[in-house]
Amino acid sequence: MQSAAHRFIIADDHPLFRGAMRQAIEKMFDNVSIIETASLEDVTQALDKNDDVDLILLDLSMPGMRGFSGLMYLRAQYIGVPVVVVSGTEDTTTIRSAIEFGASGFIPKSLGVDVIFDAITHVLSGDVWTPPDIDLSIEDEGTKMAQRLASLTPQQVRVLMMLSQGLLNKQIAYELSVSEATVKAHVSAILQKLGVESRTQAVIAAAKMETGNWSSLAVPA
Repeated sequence: MQSAAHRFIIADDHPLFRGAMRQAIEKMFDNVSIIETASLEDVTQALDKNDDVDLILLDLSMPGMRGFSGLMYLRAQYIGVPVVVVSGTEDTTTIRSAIEFGASGFIPKSLGVDVIFDAITHVLSGDVWTPPDIDLSIEDEGTKMAQRLASLTPQQVRVLMMLSQGLLNKQIAYELSVSEATVKAHVSAILQKLGVESRTQAVIAAAKMETGNWSSLAVPA
């Protein structure tokens, strides 16, 4: 169906689904190279070792992802590699949030092979693909905060995720091999970018980022 060579990462912690997706993609594309991963750490290691990855097919619920946190980190750290979320969820809010956090597409696992091929080819050509019956033009109260979260640098994403785990500045500094002063600077930048006044409010925003549930989040004007 396709003559150009491609390298894809299939990121899902279910071996049977990875195998099924691999077989489907190998029938769609000629000369395709596929890397299978089962966690966010596996994905980052694969990307660090391979600089020619064309696309990541990403499950949001595999180890290390923590909802949209992992997606946001991948988009910030590996800017040139498009990410398509492949999920068992077909909820409109989840799809919209995934696109807001930088995904180039969202493919429900229930879709057929022909639709998956169409989605992947659209993303490879630079387009954003979502199921045709999904309206992404509607903005809800989480849109502004999602955009602010998406503006964080990869290191700021790491710091925010560690703050949400309850780590102190000195513990974060140790984990990241930086000084406490550097961590404090990151925290200040995070608060400024998110438009919040405290670490607690930043952690609440991080929790919303992980779940995609913005219903109780007060977004600053």
